[in-house]
Amino acid sequence: MKLYYAPAACSLADHIALHEIGDPFDIERVNIRTHMTESGIDFRTVSAKGYVPALTLADGQLLTENIAVLDYLATLHPHLAPPGPLGRSRLVEALAFISTELHRAFKPMWHGGSEAERARAAETVTGLLTLMSNEMKGPFLFGDQPTVADFYLFVMLEWAKRFEVAVPGPMAHLRERMRERPAVIAALRTEGLL
Repeated sequence: MKLYYAPAACSLADHIALHEIGDPFDIERVNIRTHMTESGIDFRTVSAKGYVPALTLADGQLLTENIAVLDYLATLHPHLAPPGPLGRSRLVEALAFISTELHRAFKPMWHGGSEAERARAAETVTGLLTLMSNEMKGPFLFGDQPTVADFYLFVMLEWAKRFEVAVPGPMAHLRERMRERPAVIAALRTEGLL
């Protein structure tokens, strides 16, 4: 497998998941402004969407969209998903919420929103994180072990820190627990974020 990523982008969640799995994988950095990869190719020739993550599978197929990539990795490696008959559905539910609500709420902060827009976005992010915090089943979203949803949530918590957004205590603790994991350290180090 080969992951196309941009440092500190949501593809960091996939990068962490691949390190957690422990199987060999390749990565290639993408400049999301120029669409050029570190090897000098136009990333849009890999993925017409032009944004990360993109995961090339062993058989050459390309998988894009964070929810799909993370779900795929958790399907192959069930220890990265919550257990039980509703486990996969709960995982997709959490990934969808993180992607469509939380991730999207950061848009004014990344894309030059006005001060008022950024303040409203910060309030929205804090509210969404509070909602998720209230539904946690343990030190991680689904209990004692992290899932791919925790990896995606961790990226959002890193963004919250970057933009000085208030987060509830359980989310701050989750972020710190994640930063201690060898897979997280490896991904952050590779992406130049340590």
